[in-house]
Amino acid sequence: MIKIEIPGFGKLVLAHVVFDYNGTLAVDGEVIAGVKTALRSLADRLTIHILTADTFGKVKSRLSDLPCEISILPPGEQDVGKREFIQSLGAEKTVAMGNGRNDRLMLQAAALGIAVILGEGASAQTLSMADVVCTDILDALALLENPLRLVATLRS
Repeated sequence: MIKIEIPGFGKLVLAHVVFDYNGTLAVDGEVIAGVKTALRSLADRLTIHILTADTFGKVKSRLSDLPCEISILPPGEQDVGKREFIQSLGAEKTVAMGNGRNDRLMLQAAALGIAVILGEGASAQTLSMADVVCTDILDALALLENPLRLVATLRS
């Protein structure tokens, strides 16, 4: 669990982190270097969920050695499916990370929404729904390892 008080933003008591896969943790279906190590460290404090359309069909084989729960969404209204997943976990105790247009509603619903801009870019709608935007997934993951960085970014 991660607990942090952010002046003007509120108190976060996080138990879950939900990630999109392609464009967030991976590029062209391949996990970005350093991500697995960061996720293993994070798993000590948060339950890790991967929620993806799995565009390249590689998520299960690439993350089979990690302590995470993988859910592959069927086609159609994936944005709604991702939001409902966040709500089922308890949005108030969940952080979500993603980049695609189908991630926008989960970032909006989560207690903390982090948009990540990698090589494939990010949807402008998703960026507008995020609380924080990072241009590197390792930097985004480091926010959870070093929560005072969130205070610096989100306080009013």
